[in-house]
Amino acid sequence: MSREKLVVVGQGYVGLPLAISAVEAGLDVVGLDVDPTRVRQLGSGRSFVEDIPDSRLAAALATGRYLPTGNYADAKDFDVCVISVPTPLRDGVPDLSFVEQAGTALGPYVRPGCTVILESTTYPGTTEELLRPLLEQGSGLRSPGDFHLGYSPERIDPGNPTWRLENTPKVVSGIDAAALARVDAFYRRIVARTVPVDSTRVAELTKLIENTFRQVNIALVNELAVFSRELGIDVWQAIEAAATKPFGFMSFTPGPGTGGHCLPIDPCYLSWQVKRRLGRQFRFIELAGDINHAMPEYVAQRVMAGLNARGRAVNGARLLLIGLAYKKNTGDLRDSPAIDVANRLRALGARIRAVDPYVDPAQVPAEVAVVELTEAEVRAADAVVVVTDHDGLDYDMVARTAGYVFDSRNRCSGPAVERL
Repeated sequence: MSREKLVVVGQGYVGLPLAISAVEAGLDVVGLDVDPTRVRQLGSGRSFVEDIPDSRLAAALATGRYLPTGNYADAKDFDVCVISVPTPLRDGVPDLSFVEQAGTALGPYVRPGCTVILESTTYPGTTEELLRPLLEQGSGLRSPGDFHLGYSPERIDPGNPTWRLENTPKVVSGIDAAALARVDAFYRRIVARTVPVDSTRVAELTKLIENTFRQVNIALVNELAVFSRELGIDVWQAIEAAATKPFGFMSFTPGPGTGGHCLPIDPCYLSWQVKRRLGRQFRFIELAGDINHAMPEYVAQRVMAGLNARGRAVNGARLLLIGLAYKKNTGDLRDSPAIDVANRLRALGARIRAVDPYVDPAQVPAEVAVVELTEAEVRAADAVVVVTDHDGLDYDMVARTAGYVFDSRNRCSGPAVERL
């Protein structure tokens, strides 16, 4: 009896953990990716995703049941295919070209009885209105009837040691009851708990609700941080005090902006769909986006003002940024506010050096020198700017050694520290 064959289109922060977990669950897995460099890297046992160490990738390769490839012909005779490709914004409009390319390329390999699942974050209706016609056209089959189609939003949190793919509840859906049953049965082999919903549109909206909730609440505390400073109130202490309430409150903290694929992008899918379908504005989302997008500029202006108060111009100043990734304990630079902060300070004439033990220096802008966190580096800096608060760094040394610290993450304390 042959093993079930899974194809995962996209071997990034979402697709790679799914592919490796499926191998460990006993499936034959084809990991498709259009980036030949990534395919070669994975084939040689080198992972670029923190949640998948090289040892785990090597173990999957050693089974002979994981094939990284860029050739869609390797998808032939699949039982299940999961599409986990990027869905960026282009000039504020959802760009589903990667989903379209995947659906078109996959269509000829769709066969009776197989299951296709979209995981990419998108607006409600994408699975049925965009992906289904592409698969039907390429295969000559119909869904429902000939093959099964569903949607399951990804809930990957890179760098989170507690909540991983396997123990995070997985929302599942299908375009009919039979498809839902197939999608649910597939994920039950990999995750501890599934959460079935009535339609793909509900599942698509679920993901947007999750990230819109975060975007709006982060915007709230970011604006609170700006106004609290002007009112002479310690916003960090107020948030900590509020967090002691055991009901009716969830703690969010300010920062230099939002990054990654989810928060700067996903809520815009919802507001775009509301405007397209209903002709109305989703005001909460648009306001939250404006506030969070403005934070890197606010941080840059605060650093400049802090230097001026100490008799030092930002033009020509040597600045040391701590953290470049958008999220602590990861190397993910996608839409990182730290890069935005660095570019804005550099545009003001500052010389930028940065500490980040997680990022690949080759992915960092050439104008930013990546260095180790040492007392000499801290002492030589006119200002140290804490942008991404990776664990394991010596913040006490930074606060003790630096002449001026601007801390956007509340990790340092002392007379030289100014907080967001």
